[in-house]
Amino acid sequence: MIGGVEFRKVTVIGAGTMGAGIAQVCAQVGSQVSLCDVSPAMLERGMATIARFLNRAVEKGKFTREVGKAMQEQIQLGTDRQAAVREANLIIEAIPEKLALKQELFQEIAAACPADAVLASNTSSLALAKIFAGVPQPERCMGTHFFNPVPVMALLELVRTEATSQQVIDRVLAYAKQLGKEPILVKDSPGFATSRLGVCLGLEAIRMVEAGVASPEDIDKAMELGYRHPMGPLKLTDLVGLDVRMAVGDYLRQELNSPAFEVPELMRSMVKAGKLGKKAGQGFYAW
Repeated sequence: MIGGVEFRKVTVIGAGTMGAGIAQVCAQVGSQVSLCDVSPAMLERGMATIARFLNRAVEKGKFTREVGKAMQEQIQLGTDRQAAVREANLIIEAIPEKLALKQELFQEIAAACPADAVLASNTSSLALAKIFAGVPQPERCMGTHFFNPVPVMALLELVRTEATSQQVIDRVLAYAKQLGKEPILVKDSPGFATSRLGVCLGLEAIRMVEAGVASPEDIDKAMELGYRHPMGPLKLTDLVGLDVRMAVGDYLRQELNSPAFEVPELMRSMVKAGKLGKKAGQGFYAW
């Protein structure tokens, strides 16, 4: 540890919304961060996102402009994954939710990173046992499921596999708290805790819209005011992306063999029509 930081050198692979947010919070606590992506354009967009968040924090008086600039300088950009992980203590994968891509990535970086580097996946639902299959020293592997927007959301869902060592769990728990997160620890199972519950609720809300039970606005209001959810399940589905949640629903339906995860036809037709939520400008709400 240097300056009290559990992981001195952190590599984040994937510079999308999640990866950029993860890189930011790691830099904020003093870790040296390598943000890596195959696309230079994605790296530029990722850094622009980080700069916006940090500038907003400066405007709110959370820290000075000089400190915000120093945090940005803690993040180095690159497209060479093997070079990015060569000296890393912690490597967090934040690439698209495709099992084959994640498996290929960890096979590649496991051969290039230090033998004692902790390997972590930001997957929200895929089985870690499959993601890390064949990776040497499986005791150093676990899930670190962050939530969007990463700099704002307090929850960090940590997922242990059958092989994850207690030492690795303890180190990642300590780092999660340094990041200002409230960690929970769950075992490797389909959907973990958050996606399994959240997707189930979201799919049922879509079935209610499909059946004409109530409008999306009123269904969301019912959960916000009646159950004190900060956001209703349909608005959250729009933010996450209907295509993303549909893919998770299909995966959980297969893995858990439960009708609770049957994707409604309304959702499939909306995805086919390009109504993917906020990123498309239209979902259950107009954005």
